[in-house]
Amino acid sequence: MRSRDLLQQYRHLCGQTLTVVDVETTGLCAPGQRVIEISLLKASLDQGILDHRAWLLNPGIPIPPAIVRLTGISAEMVAQGSDPALLWPEIQADLESGTLTAHNLAFDYGFLQMEYGRLGIPFSRPKTEQLCTVQLARLLLPDLPSRSLPALVEHFQFQLEGPLVAPGRRSHRAAADTLACWLLAERLLEQLCSQPEEQILARFGRQWIPVNQAAQILGCSARQARAQMENAGLMARTSRSGAYLYRRDEVEDLADALAESGLSVEVKG
Repeated sequence: MRSRDLLQQYRHLCGQTLTVVDVETTGLCAPGQRVIEISLLKASLDQGILDHRAWLLNPGIPIPPAIVRLTGISAEMVAQGSDPALLWPEIQADLESGTLTAHNLAFDYGFLQMEYGRLGIPFSRPKTEQLCTVQLARLLLPDLPSRSLPALVEHFQFQLEGPLVAPGRRSHRAAADTLACWLLAERLLEQLCSQPEEQILARFGRQWIPVNQAAQILGCSARQARAQMENAGLMARTSRSGAYLYRRDEVEDLADALAESGLSVEVKG
């Protein structure tokens, strides 16, 4: 998606109620793993925080020691937690209202779909009703070395205080992370709404995007996109994983130039 389309999409969210969610789990991949804690926070830019709740869930499987060390959530704690078969239907209406929001939404969304799937309950949200604050932070904060939630809390000096947030615990508990995610979303959306369009687009343009995103902008395959960008002399950098990244504004300028000229690059071999 082009920068101007992204800006319009995100500015639309400025007037919406966000349903911020965070889950703590027994592992990183939804299949075979379970949710052990969930927090929901409802908020909007004009009204602030409307609701903030958290629940421990009894997953019915052991919690790995590494997860206990990371979250502080023990088997003894979840033994007193909610029955998933009762809690998930109870909070479904809340999860299906507002714009579903999380930091790395794909992770939380995958676990929500898995837990509802176990109960035979369909759960899905349209893309237009989803907000991933990682993706928004990559657009608006392209020069930061990290867009992890703890790094952004530190960057903005957010004070994570509230009745559900344990003193001294900065992350890896659902209530603290939903609060941090909301404070981040609030800060970024306020910038989107208040700053001039061209200033925001300039920040978007400094984002480094992978080849597959560049290919979507250029309207071709990833292989063709790579050839087009190399032919145009676009400079690439590599991510920590070794993937090639390109500047968003340069890719969009190339797309405009190719569209005006009607040229394309033939990929041989």
